Amino acid sequence: MKQPVAGVFPSDLGEVTVMVVWPSIAATSWGRFWGRLFGSEFGFCVYGIPVTLGRLWMLISIPFILPLYFHMLVPRLPFVIAGMENTACRRYRLTNRRVVIEHGLGGAVYRSAAFDRFDTVDIEVLSGQEAYPAGDLVFRAGQIETLRLPGVPRPEAFRHACLKARQACVGVREARAPQPVA
Repeated sequence: MKQPVAGVFPSDLGEVTVMVVWPSIAATSWGRFWGRLFGSEFGFCVYGIPVTLGRLWMLISIPFILPLYFHMLVPRLPFVIAGMENTACRRYRLTNRRVVIEHGLGGAVYRSAAFDRFDTVDIEVLSGQEAYPAGDLVFRAGQIETLRLPGVPRPEAFRHACLKARQACVGVREARAPQPVA
C-alpha cells in the first residue's frame, strides 16, 4: 500500500517552510540593557505581592521599549512602504533544507546554513536575555560557528525543531545514497 505521509515533503521537489520565528527585543543591545535592569531582585512584599526594583524598571521602560519593538517590525525606513530596507526587521525561517535569516516581510535572504553545514546547535543566553526569556542559537560544525541567530524567543523549542529537521534531511539523504556492493 503506497500512501503519502501527511506533512512530509521531499527536499528534492522544493523548499518548504517548517517553522518561522521572529527575534525578540533581546536580540538588540538596548533590549539586553533593559533586560539586565529587569533582573534586579531588590525589593519588598506588599500584601504578598513582590515589589522589586526590576518590576519597577519594567513599568518605567514601556515608553522606551515600544519604539524599539515597532522598529523591529517596520520593513522600510523612514516610511513603512517606501524608503531604505530596515535590516532590524528580520525573521528566522526553518525549511526542509536549511536555516535562514531573512528580511521580515520582503523575504530577502541575509544568511543561511544548509543542514550539512552544522552538526550541533547550542544555546547561549547573554546577559539581559534571561528576562525575556530568549537566547542566541549557535550552529556549529565541530568547533566552527557557521550561523548565529540572536534573540530567539523560547530557544529550546526552535533548537529541537532544527535538529529534528536536520536529522530527517540527512537521514533521507544517507538512505538514498547508493550502497556499496560487497
